[in-house]
Amino acid sequence: MRETRSDGELLRAAADGDRHAFEELYRRYAPWLTARLRGRCADPGLVDDVVQETFLAVWRGSARYREDGDVAGWLWRVGARRLVDALRGDGARGRLRQALARLRHRHEASAEERVLAGVQHGDLAGALIRLSPELRAVLQATVVDGLTTKEAAVVLGIPPGTVKTRAQRARRRLREELA
Repeated sequence: MRETRSDGELLRAAADGDRHAFEELYRRYAPWLTARLRGRCADPGLVDDVVQETFLAVWRGSARYREDGDVAGWLWRVGARRLVDALRGDGARGRLRQALARLRHRHEASAEERVLAGVQHGDLAGALIRLSPELRAVLQATVVDGLTTKEAAVVLGIPPGTVKTRAQRARRRLREELA
């Protein structure tokens, strides 16, 4: 019986060209990364492309893991930045495609919304649900996903100043609700 390798071992082996290690890493994280990115982008085709580009960067070694932290978090940062780059490259066409995709799927809650709705820490879940979708989206992008203000602005399709203002309003409202 083969022993299960750690994520770090899989990454090192994949970087050295071990196809089986790469495939195992992909099986472990591609569905999770896809679900997270779909919470940020309503275009499933673009999300699938970004997931493939993320793992291609791992395979080629252009994305380097420094072994300081969680592999899932590192993959998320690589994928999120690639999503920002993809959206930035699309410009207005990308934002229009995003808006149309959101309209088609507006009845579906994003993966991030489902997770945030299930938070069980005091009344945080209720306070988050009571935030407007715009404020919640900014918190998700900057706090949960760890994106910079500029990256969140690109992903959300709003100016960086608006991201900062909404983040400030969201924090103030959460403080008021949880006080």
